[in-house]
Amino acid sequence: MGLNRSLAAQFWSYLGNIVNGSLGTSYTTGNTVAHDLLTRLPATAELAVSSTILATIIGVPVGVAAGLREGSVTDWAGRAGAIIGTSIPLYWFGLVLIAVFYGKLHIAPAPTGEVNAFAAEPPGYTHSLMLDSLLSGNWQTFFDALWHLALPAITLGIVASAPILKITRSATLDIAGSDHVRTARAYGLSRWEILKNDILRNAATRVLTALRIVFGFLLGGSIIVERIYGWPGLGLYAWNAVTTTDYDAIQGYILLIGVMYVLLNLAIDLLYAVADPRVRLGAPGDLRRRRPHAAWPGRRVISPPSIEGD
Repeated sequence: MGLNRSLAAQFWSYLGNIVNGSLGTSYTTGNTVAHDLLTRLPATAELAVSSTILATIIGVPVGVAAGLREGSVTDWAGRAGAIIGTSIPLYWFGLVLIAVFYGKLHIAPAPTGEVNAFAAEPPGYTHSLMLDSLLSGNWQTFFDALWHLALPAITLGIVASAPILKITRSATLDIAGSDHVRTARAYGLSRWEILKNDILRNAATRVLTALRIVFGFLLGGSIIVERIYGWPGLGLYAWNAVTTTDYDAIQGYILLIGVMYVLLNLAIDLLYAVADPRVRLGAPGDLRRRRPHAAWPGRRVISPPSIEGD
């Protein structure tokens, strides 16, 4: 590790190794850090993607319903759910789910990783157990892996749905009370058309911002959940590296999470232009040379009723 050299020389050597793809060797596993990270990243990606999907399924509809009915029972229930979801400690919630569904009801698998110890492991095409078992046609392992994924995904998904719910509700409230929505109602447009074209599409950028925060947290912040469920991902790898002071592994983990978070932010920024056609990429001066476009291209335009007599 070059600890006998100056800090500047150590850092310069570390940067050179990064360019060459060398992140050092983990003395706890005996493998290169790059190999460990690449083989464990798919497990964390599976957990993060499934948890984000679950959080979106819960947070967006409840947030829209709460925003459209301000002050109603639905609104109070949504706000209470958001407060509870924000306040729940992940480690406590995970232990409660294990105690109830595995310890008492015996309907959940043991928190010992991605699959049963006796499951046939598929060929490692992508190092993703679910995807590899699906590609190889090993349905028994696929459903076993899906069943093991359920409790960790529920643990993270319910907690992560709280910020999505709050941001969606706030965006829905702001847009539902705007002038163009009142004008659309005055023109006699249906509730579904107003919800789809005016409220949801205008709230899409804020929801994407919430998803960026949630998915970034799930990629780098699921250490405790992976530790509780024995999930062989980046979080458990970072936990073991910290507890054993494996410096190369810790540095590699932090570097990988930082790079992924930067790429995630870039991807979400590009999706803004897809979600909202009014967002344009380019220099600010280009906007003056463009011809104005309709807010939502292709939308049916209804002319206001004539006030002239026959």
